[in-house]
Amino acid sequence: MIRRFANPTRFLALARVVMPLAAILCAFGFGLGLWLALAASPPDYQQQETVRIMYVHVPAAWMALFVYTSMAIAAITGFVWKHVVAELYAKAAAPVGAAFTLICLVTGALWGQPMWGTWWAWDARMTSVLVLLFLYLGYIALVDAFDDPQRGINAGAILLIVGLVNIPVIKFSVDWWNTLHQPASLTRLDAPAIDSTMLWPLLTMAFAFKMLFVALVCLRLQTEIMRRRLAVRHQQVAGEAA
Repeated sequence: MIRRFANPTRFLALARVVMPLAAILCAFGFGLGLWLALAASPPDYQQQETVRIMYVHVPAAWMALFVYTSMAIAAITGFVWKHVVAELYAKAAAPVGAAFTLICLVTGALWGQPMWGTWWAWDARMTSVLVLLFLYLGYIALVDAFDDPQRGINAGAILLIVGLVNIPVIKFSVDWWNTLHQPASLTRLDAPAIDSTMLWPLLTMAFAFKMLFVALVCLRLQTEIMRRRLAVRHQQVAGEAA
């Protein structure tokens, strides 16, 4: 199924269907999620209204990890199966993932200042997320640093695969080290350690963020495919002229 969409034409046909649907679901998800987060969800007994930052911060953090992991998987797929769409997916997704990571860091600072009394602390999770942002930015710079686009994609893929080691560090940093962040609340084996009045707004916002990502990546991937086709056509014309 995945190899079927290695054909850019087939992927473009799929994207033309998926992108508007994802955009509609994104708008609905944000509308419902913001209403639940701002009106239906109660303030926390300790953090009061500040807890509402969670509904943006946590989904952005989830997406930052998800996007980078998917880019690394796409890089491996491109290496093994020469999957053109997978190679271009990583390039298309990188700015979106970097934006999610930046949102995570900024909202984390806004949330941390009233709770911890500081905008930034060099604890394990905050530092590893900052490293993740640098990995995104490094990849974006690296893929465009070569005259040959394929060399840039290959070099960026190596960076993605090597940087994948940072993902479990971010995920398990609160368990491995003594950090300011609390342990996981939603992935416990018994039950989520969060009340349903906060859980549903959080999950709704996470869904909206995911649909936003799908819509943006479909749009950017269409652009990358068209750009690749134009580059190939330009080379053909130049070769015929020579």
